[in-house]
Amino acid sequence: MVLAGMALFVNPGYSNVNDECVWNAVTKQCTPDAQLYLQPVAKLDPDQMLLHEVGKIQFNTIWTFAPRLDGVWGMGPFFLANACSGCHINNGRGITTQQLNKPVFQQLVRLSVRKPGTDETMPHPAYDSQLQVFTLEGGVVEPSTGEADVFIRWLPHTVKLADGTEVELRRPELKITNEKFGPIDDSVLKSVRNGPALFGLGYLEAVPEADILAIAAAQKALGFNGRPNYVADDASFKRKLGRFGWKANQPSISQQVAAAHLGDIGVTTSLYPDQDCTLIQKACYESVSKYAKPELNDQAWNAVNFFMRANAAPRARKHNDPQTERGEKLFADLQCAVCHVPSMKTGSYPALPAIENETFAAFTDLLLHDMGPDLADGRPDFKAGGNDWRTAPLWGVGLADRVNGGMFLLHDGRARNVEEAILWHGGEAKKSADSYKRLPAVDRQSLLSFVNSL
Repeated sequence: MVLAGMALFVNPGYSNVNDECVWNAVTKQCTPDAQLYLQPVAKLDPDQMLLHEVGKIQFNTIWTFAPRLDGVWGMGPFFLANACSGCHINNGRGITTQQLNKPVFQQLVRLSVRKPGTDETMPHPAYDSQLQVFTLEGGVVEPSTGEADVFIRWLPHTVKLADGTEVELRRPELKITNEKFGPIDDSVLKSVRNGPALFGLGYLEAVPEADILAIAAAQKALGFNGRPNYVADDASFKRKLGRFGWKANQPSISQQVAAAHLGDIGVTTSLYPDQDCTLIQKACYESVSKYAKPELNDQAWNAVNFFMRANAAPRARKHNDPQTERGEKLFADLQCAVCHVPSMKTGSYPALPAIENETFAAFTDLLLHDMGPDLADGRPDFKAGGNDWRTAPLWGVGLADRVNGGMFLLHDGRARNVEEAILWHGGEAKKSADSYKRLPAVDRQSLLSFVNSL
């Protein structure tokens, strides 16, 4: 663990190549851009390599509905995409659209309402906790509008830095129309979420909980307030440490995979064998017996889980580059490394022993932080408040343009590059963002060069 004021961490994963080539030590050649987030971790045995490949195939499987023959039956009745890869292009982030008349589908909208007379929240009684924008109802030729249509308009505004440089930022304005089960008015809490990149998850799952709590304690000594989220583990019916999701609301890879199949594709698993139908959605109830349960059987589910665990993070680049090394020092000086912790270590991990006891550089603490009102969604999630977000890992961020054709950072994809993401930081991170604004241009570029080398 490295926090501000401590010795700088030297990333053991640096690749001695430039940005034009990311070297693959297994194939002894450059990795194609589309494969940069899809590489298996080292030391997998032949059976594990095969399971990783099977999981990748399942991740890309096209789901459809009877009697169509263009995929596996089981999708819907409500859904956002017909495959995991439909929202996570090349295992990367969702891609935001600038087209005002084009409904959103690679981003999603979480919903909740206040429990009467309390400060607690619950899923929307008609729409549950997430809007699905497509349905099979109305025919089998093409999907039609599902629970509602969702549009995002990006509203620009300009931030001026200390040296007079102007940077255009954008924030999303959400518009929900054509609601099928009653109005979604201003009393409903809404949160736009972008699909995250999905590599290195096994490493994050393998960090001992005690190490994460130790990071939180060390941060408190520096005046920061990183906090764990404790969330429902639906397999054990216990509360466990949240590690995944924008508000750390999922405790495990397997639960995240099952929840995404149900919420995004309408595909059931043995963990979630029932469709997300609310009482008002009669057609949904009428369609749930159409396919055998679970639609994603345990063998396929476990293959996807392994694929998620065994995807390696890309190695950092530009080692021994003076500008990048200057940026690394600034990253520590501005206290960015307090929350984007450079060094973590896995512990015992029976799910994938090949990555046990390894030091890695994800640049996250897996903790919740108050990020201020400008990024707030106002929507609590277990112990996460309306201003809270899990520290996003930074590894691989500089390759996002090559993998996805853009960066689309932060929880809703509003930041189109690292600088925009920094300038949105508020709350606990406001001091660091303000320090960045005061840096001379050459130092800002060095800091950005370091983050983009990760």
